[in-house]
Amino acid sequence: MLKFYFNGSPNPTKVALYLEEAGLPFEPVKIDTRTGEQFTPDYLKINPNGKVPAIDDNGTIVFDSNAILLYLAEKTGKFLPAANVRGEMLSWLMFVATGVGPYSGQAVHFKHFAPKDQNHDYAHNRYQFETDRHYKILDGHLKGRRYMVGDSYSIVDMALWGWARMVPFKLGDDAFARYPNVKRLVDEISARPAATRAIALKDKFTFKAEMDDEARSNMFKHMTTKVA
Repeated sequence: MLKFYFNGSPNPTKVALYLEEAGLPFEPVKIDTRTGEQFTPDYLKINPNGKVPAIDDNGTIVFDSNAILLYLAEKTGKFLPAANVRGEMLSWLMFVATGVGPYSGQAVHFKHFAPKDQNHDYAHNRYQFETDRHYKILDGHLKGRRYMVGDSYSIVDMALWGWARMVPFKLGDDAFARYPNVKRLVDEISARPAATRAIALKDKFTFKAEMDDEARSNMFKHMTTKVA
């Protein structure tokens, strides 16, 4: 059975959504990043980058959430856009992977987790700006479209949903008002039973909730290691 290494953060949750939508049997394996489970020798054999998610599909190991979505869609044929829009599918899938995800993650870090006793105004503004810019691009693309690529629900929509449902946490409580087309798609996906199950998967396990010194040292190693 496919093993799914996960926690409740955006990237694993979008893979959980795919697994639930596709009806694939899987064994969830908890990786608690606040306690450092991502750095155990066994897990680093699965993902040398020490992040979640990852899958072990009967010996085929895949890490990085969008790579997993593409691997599973190509393997099963489910939620894969038509061949004639493959270029568009790859473009938007990578836009989420290389733009939306990284900028969103940094926006969250500098908004919520960067040390409060230091001045991070420049970094905070940069990542808020870039995250907002990416969502404006997505919102413009979705104007007049139901889904991101073609006429059907696909892995691109799932990839976007993983991060986009957290827009208020990244950009402020009123931020969704700036991206009505993104919000429409997020609301549609979030109403699906598979999305409910994907979000609830983490609740079957116990994860460390406190962002204490141990958690910060495991999640933000740059805080204790100076490189340059």
